Amino acid sequence: MFRRFMPHILVVVALLTVGLSGGYELLSHALVDLRFRLDRHPASGEIAVVAIDPRSIEAIGVWPWPRTHHARLVEQLQRAGARDIALDIDFSAPSDPAADQAFVDALLSTKGAVVLPAFKQLKDSVLFANRPLPRFEQEAWSAFVNIVVERDGRVRSYAYGDYDKDSFLQSMGAFLAGSNVTRDTTFLIDYGIDPSSLPRVSYVDVLRGDAAALAKLKDKRVIVGSTAVELGDHYSVPNGRVLPGAVLQALAAESILQNRTLVPTSSVATVAALLLIVVTMLLSWPHLSAARRALLVGILSITIEVVALILHDRFALVFDTALLQIALVAYLAATALDEIDFRGLLRHVAESRFERIAMSIGDGLVCTDKDKHITVWNPGAVAIFGYGAEEIIGQPFARLRADRSDTDDLFPQQEAALPAPLLPGGATVEFEGRRKDGEVFPVEASVSAWQGADGLQYGVILRDISVRKREAERIRYLAEHDTLTGLINRNTLQTELAAMIETADAGADRLVLLVIGLDGFQHINDMLGHAFGDSVLRAAAERLRSEIGSMGCVARLSGDEFAVAIPSSAIGGTVAELAQHVSHLFETPLEAAARQQRVKITLGVAVHPDGGQSADELLSNAHLALCRAKTDRRGSHMIFEPAIRQELERRLTLEAELALAVERREFELFYQPQVDLSSGRVIGAEALIRWRHPTRGLVPPGDFIPVVNTSPLSEAVATWVMATACRQAREWQLAGHEIRVGINLSPSQFQSGDLAAFVSKLLTVTGVSPGLIELEVTEDILLHDEPGVLQTFNRLQALGVSLVFDDFGTGYASLSYLKKFPLDGLKIDRSFVRDVLTQADDAAIVGSTVSLSRQLNLSVIAEGIENQATADFLLALGCEHGQGYHFGKPMPAADFERRFLSADNTARQAGAA
Repeated sequence: MFRRFMPHILVVVALLTVGLSGGYELLSHALVDLRFRLDRHPASGEIAVVAIDPRSIEAIGVWPWPRTHHARLVEQLQRAGARDIALDIDFSAPSDPAADQAFVDALLSTKGAVVLPAFKQLKDSVLFANRPLPRFEQEAWSAFVNIVVERDGRVRSYAYGDYDKDSFLQSMGAFLAGSNVTRDTTFLIDYGIDPSSLPRVSYVDVLRGDAAALAKLKDKRVIVGSTAVELGDHYSVPNGRVLPGAVLQALAAESILQNRTLVPTSSVATVAALLLIVVTMLLSWPHLSAARRALLVGILSITIEVVALILHDRFALVFDTALLQIALVAYLAATALDEIDFRGLLRHVAESRFERIAMSIGDGLVCTDKDKHITVWNPGAVAIFGYGAEEIIGQPFARLRADRSDTDDLFPQQEAALPAPLLPGGATVEFEGRRKDGEVFPVEASVSAWQGADGLQYGVILRDISVRKREAERIRYLAEHDTLTGLINRNTLQTELAAMIETADAGADRLVLLVIGLDGFQHINDMLGHAFGDSVLRAAAERLRSEIGSMGCVARLSGDEFAVAIPSSAIGGTVAELAQHVSHLFETPLEAAARQQRVKITLGVAVHPDGGQSADELLSNAHLALCRAKTDRRGSHMIFEPAIRQELERRLTLEAELALAVERREFELFYQPQVDLSSGRVIGAEALIRWRHPTRGLVPPGDFIPVVNTSPLSEAVATWVMATACRQAREWQLAGHEIRVGINLSPSQFQSGDLAAFVSKLLTVTGVSPGLIELEVTEDILLHDEPGVLQTFNRLQALGVSLVFDDFGTGYASLSYLKKFPLDGLKIDRSFVRDVLTQADDAAIVGSTVSLSRQLNLSVIAEGIENQATADFLLALGCEHGQGYHFGKPMPAADFERRFLSADNTARQAGAA
């Protein structure tokens, strides 16, 4: 019973799937477009198009055209006897007053025979009607020219008009056709009307009064609009055509004039037709053969489309037959499926596939009988062993083995315990095979066994693994050695160190590990190229191997670092003498790429057991000694001492405490006043971070700032400082105090994230005025990435914040930065201000800096003012602003408010000013 209704269920499922997905729309549009092609007819000839075509654009020579041209066109169209004139040209904005007046005069002369375009558009998420200028609209009609593009990118429907506020405004096509419909309903444009049959003349011909052109427009309803592709007013329409907007308006008007405003039929008709098809197929299915069913489906399909074409041609009705055709296609597919023997087909496919796989498999496939004599020999086995099938079938499997030994170790003896037709035998094993030419090679064998009619049968998959063995050896070598120098690598060195430590411990010996770094190797790479740098590394490795390799092991760690491990008993001297000997090895230039290259080295030394108990510890300590040697005395050596690690541990401990300080909010911001030197009035404050440790109290900045700036905490701390300072500036602003707050930037803020975007968001969140925020930058920031920093500076200044160059004069290229970067001011470093009264050089530098800043229109703040005499001297030099202990030390925000922002103090400062 179920099988009987299966085809019809399949059709219902197909219809539901296609109907719910909406995919049938493509077929529906395609069928309607086909009817347009079959039902072609010409335009009525009552509507003509005046085309703004490429010839007109080239002849007039400018764009957009002056409205005097449009005024002249209207006059010429009147002279030609045009009935109605529709201009598909935007007249919603004023132009030259004289040209606008000329166009008004032309409209007056037509006495209401001109229609101008209006169009709806979005502005600030609000839909509004953009209409002609009131002075134009008073002398003409307005009509909407909006065209709706459907989801497939084509224009199919057209509206009679739309509402503007409470009044109905016709569309331009409806106006031209003289429609009296006053509803915003839509219809389908009849694209069976040939657009090439519309009378068309060129704009420039009408403008020049060409008699032949004007004659074509007598008693016509004229639409003027763009047809030139370069002006962009083109739309995709059915059957792959692209039409100008003016022609599309004309086709819509033609559809109305010819009573060809196409309307879709009711969905009831489609459902009824579907039911009729299902009933017809349900009744006929058991009685018809597959061929007759297919013929019936074809007849129904053609009949449906003929009926739809008649409705389209005679009654301007669009009958949606897409779902009907899909149902018929589903019935056709069900007919085909009903005739297929799926089991036989699948069986045939499986057999064919197995045969293809068996004959094309690259591995050797060998089958044997219970006595291990070969019965099957595939092409893969021929390729591996060289024997043809006629040579090997019937031979014992042992012939394939190099030792010709028994095969019991390969084939499982399970004959009595194999109830299933196919069971796995022994595990995958390897043996030495022998080819026909006598070559011995490694073979991997996978064995299976099954119970056949003649007893136990075996199948063996054989693989030549000689290449894999060579690759494994090569991979092992690459895993243990450095590919550039051939020395052992770090991993292998650690294994070797562990063995050497064990040997040294057993013999009461010591083990010396030297980590060697090539000084200035990056400079060699930069100046002479990486290829030459590789040659230098190979030469250095060869020198170490030839001179020291016999005493111990030599390894390349990474980059320009090598390691040498030697038992103390093999040195023949002290550890220091060994380090000096290794240094002397590089006094002779290296032969690198046919060039003599001098290289200096720095060494870090660790001696087991005092310098490390394990391989990891010994290598780590030697590397620490190398880092200290490069810092303190590059070009020499340093032997590891516990103090080196203790210093590192202190730093790591400090970093850990700083990380906790971030979590526990132990940081505070102090504020140091910045004053106007002439009045003594506080104009700003520099935000300075302080750490209030739970046990050590207030930690001096010099004890933790260097660690913060070189640790991963830098960005988090700098972000907290900026956010806290901005909130404080906003609090003072709300209290009526316009205090500018200076914030020191960190290089980490430029190396990760978008600083300008963060500052913008922070200004928005806190609400502080951008003018109250002053960001202080130092030379190490400017050196980081000049193009990137320059872009960030420009974006920051666009936000309204100030940028000040801190510690000016202490770097290497400060003057060049004033030219390269957009700065608002600079701060003279305290090292110049401190002795400005006693050191003529400092006074000259400060004076020059102030003079330069005035010429560059930069503000200047002098730091480190300790007394009034220094403040007076700086003021005499022209420096307007100052900062230092004379005015106040850094202090908490509350103390800053009490001292400088209280009502009494504010009044006192105002009186002093």
